[in-house]
Amino acid sequence: MMDPQELPTHDQFGRRLEDRGAWRQATTLAAAGELTARWLEGESQYQPGTFAPGFDDETRPIASSLAELNRNGLFTKESQPGLRPGPAAQRQYVTGFCSAAAASALIGLSSRTELVTVAHAPGESSSAAIPVTLAGTEVTTVLGSSENPVDEEQIRDWAEETNESLALLLADSWYVEVFDPAWGRNDLLLPEVLAALSAVEPG
Repeated sequence: MMDPQELPTHDQFGRRLEDRGAWRQATTLAAAGELTARWLEGESQYQPGTFAPGFDDETRPIASSLAELNRNGLFTKESQPGLRPGPAAQRQYVTGFCSAAAASALIGLSSRTELVTVAHAPGESSSAAIPVTLAGTEVTTVLGSSENPVDEEQIRDWAEETNESLALLLADSWYVEVFDPAWGRNDLLLPEVLAALSAVEPG
């Protein structure tokens, strides 16, 4: 019989298996958002699709703001701060899964702020290429592609990282990408996204 102390506590990526267990129970966007917020606050070492126990250093200054978004209706998937270090440049952006009402509120940002929202309806498989990170003259990151799990393989991947109910919910959710067109600006996007989400009536 195996000694309990010999059971693995972390997966091959260094993520804590105990924290992964919580994702097995997360079947709503709110639950996924709360678990993501805890990860951003350093209380968890497991985030689906992030094959490391924590986030990278550039996320640290915006982690608490991202946690707020996750607690207000946007289950965030990716983000980056705006930066202008030397020849490199980044546009600030955040992407994530949300309800139709939240997507509508975030689309509204495009008409009343300088921010741009690209929204992908459930089941939509779309791809564009909007540059958001430059290394000199080379484009290294683009937005514009839907990330909803639409085919069986994507749904299976999400189910393995979380659970089948959440994977199917994400397939039926809106996926939004909000970015600041001004290179290097870092003080507009997160407060505006939070204000838009906060105005959405809980449904």
